[in-house]
Amino acid sequence: MTQDASTSHPEERWESLVEEGWVPRGIDPTTPNVARMYDYYLDGKDHYPADREAAERVLARFPEMRDIALANREFHIQVVRLLAEAGIRQFLDIGSGLPTRRNVHEAAREVVSDARVVYVDNDPVVVRHAQALLPGEQGRTAVLEADLRDTDAILDHPSTRELIDFDQPMAVLMAAVLHFVPDSDDPHDLVSRYVSRMAPGSYLMVSHAGGDRMPDKGRQASREYDRASAQMIFRTRPEIERFFDGLEILDPGVVPVGTWRVSPEEHTEVVKRISLTGLVGVGRKP
Repeated sequence: MTQDASTSHPEERWESLVEEGWVPRGIDPTTPNVARMYDYYLDGKDHYPADREAAERVLARFPEMRDIALANREFHIQVVRLLAEAGIRQFLDIGSGLPTRRNVHEAAREVVSDARVVYVDNDPVVVRHAQALLPGEQGRTAVLEADLRDTDAILDHPSTRELIDFDQPMAVLMAAVLHFVPDSDDPHDLVSRYVSRMAPGSYLMVSHAGGDRMPDKGRQASREYDRASAQMIFRTRPEIERFFDGLEILDPGVVPVGTWRVSPEEHTEVVKRISLTGLVGVGRKP
């Protein structure tokens, strides 16, 4: 299928490509992809049958997965707004996933109109979708197709250098992505390489599956990812806290998903159910 711009609006053009079964070069639509499964949990529309089927198998074993994805996304956007209010105007969103409800550049610009955002993902579907939706964002937003493990390719990319001033405070956002990096790739060293390039006053945001009391059904459901584009690795609280080594962790610390800066009386039954499934936190570089 050729990429024919047959509609006047980028959103309509993308939707027509999806409906016609467009598959970017190099993509195997029969292998479930973690970003597209996540999009399905968020009630998105950009996924292939294999992604939907895999996500449904996860939900059949662990229905809380959809609530976890929604809570994680709320945390993601909550942090962006908070940091924008603190004066951060440049964001590097690594493992950004498919554009969805209230994206980072939209949330940041609700606070600061001149916010700049670089989105990074290794899935060509994610990248093509984002590029289709952001034609008027040149000079303010960029989308890179890259693997988060290739730090130099990301940090030294011309688009990154154009939008991010590494001499000024910035935010590196790693939402629900590090649990797809195996220990053999040393995720803690990987994060430290990003932190080393950040100016003082910058922030790191992490959300990660795991903790010390993950329900058995959650672990069983995660095995579905063994057949997807990346295996999900659960890490303990100490292992997740290590991502913030050398940083000042913002209150309330590294806490269960759904509870970051949420008062106990606001903890719903949904929050209580998902609170054992992952940890989130934000650190500031002194």
